[in-house]
Amino acid sequence: MEYRYTGEAHERLYASYRDDEDPYPKQAPMEFPTQRHSRDEVDILKRLFFPTCWNAASLVREESAILDHLDELGTLFYAGIRPYTDEDPAATVETILDRLPDIRARLKKDVEAAYKGDPAAKTYLEIIRSYPGVLAIQVQRVAHALYEAGAGEYARELTEYAKTQTGIDIHPGAEIGEYFFVDHGTGVVIGETATVGDWVRLYQDVTLGALHFEKDETEEHKLKKGYKRHPDIGDHVVIGAGTKVLGAITVGDHVSIGANSWVSEDVPDHTTVLVSDHPTQERKKTDRT
Repeated sequence: MEYRYTGEAHERLYASYRDDEDPYPKQAPMEFPTQRHSRDEVDILKRLFFPTCWNAASLVREESAILDHLDELGTLFYAGIRPYTDEDPAATVETILDRLPDIRARLKKDVEAAYKGDPAAKTYLEIIRSYPGVLAIQVQRVAHALYEAGAGEYARELTEYAKTQTGIDIHPGAEIGEYFFVDHGTGVVIGETATVGDWVRLYQDVTLGALHFEKDETEEHKLKKGYKRHPDIGDHVVIGAGTKVLGAITVGDHVSIGANSWVSEDVPDHTTVLVSDHPTQERKKTDRT
């Protein structure tokens, strides 16, 4: 099926491009080398969300070019959802495409958080084109919209693709707040029922996971599904590299958790968590003879 979009997202996206201000890249003539090993849906989303960063300056100049991209993306979404359902997914596709302008607004805040949260970041352009955390959250925010619309299986395909590209595994069911930043990112895992507040920063190898699983009482060797098993993270939280936050616990607002911590109990607001007994180092001179 060839999908035709009938909503107003192209008008809202076109207007949002014109509202962009520095430091978001606006220079239309920029040309970048093509990146390989990609998935078509994600390539189109990159261009729709940040056209001047992905050789798509025509979207900034012409609403009709945006509409063409939405038709192409909608066709891919339709084909991706259709095998998982007995119903016509056209209405679901329309719903997701309608949400793209709002998702773009959130992604701009994520880019801002990355710039403010990483002293190594030089420009927004660098962040959009090269930061794995930005690609991961870009895909997850669209996948979450699909998940909420009942297309969870296809949503999982997209987040699994993002994981292969970034090493960051964010389930489409996870609810992620504004100004979210994953620095470095490799090994980060965020489970299905996790919620994350605003201005949260995670470092590499962080897990927001389950502490244990419940068994399904109706079938042997089957785990129970659809219950709360992952943590809720508040606003203004920093979680250091290697930390595991496990179980259906609550981490409050303005919390800092140091590297390599193991957290399985609630953490109140305005708290710092750290490993109290660090291993000691021994140094010995080597024999040079």
